Amino acid sequence: MKSLLAVGSGIAMGVALTLGLAMPRVQARAGDQEPQPRFPEFRMNQLNDEQRPLGEKILKVSSTGSLSGPNNLMLRSPVMGDRLFMLIDYLRFHTSLPHRLNEFAILIQARLWTSQVEWRAHYPIALKEGLEQSVVDDLSQGKRPAGMPPDEALVYDFCMELSTRHELTDAIFQRARAIFTDQQIVDLTTVTGTYELLAMMLKTAADDGIPDGKTALLKPLPGK
Repeated sequence: MKSLLAVGSGIAMGVALTLGLAMPRVQARAGDQEPQPRFPEFRMNQLNDEQRPLGEKILKVSSTGSLSGPNNLMLRSPVMGDRLFMLIDYLRFHTSLPHRLNEFAILIQARLWTSQVEWRAHYPIALKEGLEQSVVDDLSQGKRPAGMPPDEALVYDFCMELSTRHELTDAIFQRARAIFTDQQIVDLTTVTGTYELLAMMLKTAADDGIPDGKTALLKPLPGK
């Protein structure tokens, strides 16, 4: 597989619900003196009757006590948001994948999308679940991590092939079949796609996820 550096130019929350780490990045409007956020962050007293139940669920698991990050967009489509909340809850806490590998798959999407929110939320979880610091460091720099055990190497190649080539070759599938059950293959595919969706939401909101006074944890990949 090519490294992230080689393919970067081809790639444009608890639940993120642990992703609510920063106020949305602001977007200047023509003629405005003060920049405005694309999607101003909700407060609970601003939610309507349809949004409020989802807001309450989010606050029960939010590490920041806020409705920021992708939650802020999910609340704007509360029926979809509630179903996505349940999917994220499954993928974060009930997946059939070992959590170390699940978090690795999330970090791969964070790196591909240069999603500061996803990376800031999930890299400490990945380390806690047993992913080696050297693997995280290589990934953050856009390199194919060295010294990965076979299951991590499979997750990297599987996620990279799906995300950058938009296909899964028989060779990668057979490697997955030798390591994972059918359910684990499906769950790996689903977590990959779901965290790509969350990264898309954050890009739509122009939410860079960099708290005030902090620096970006990820640098853009070459060519982006």
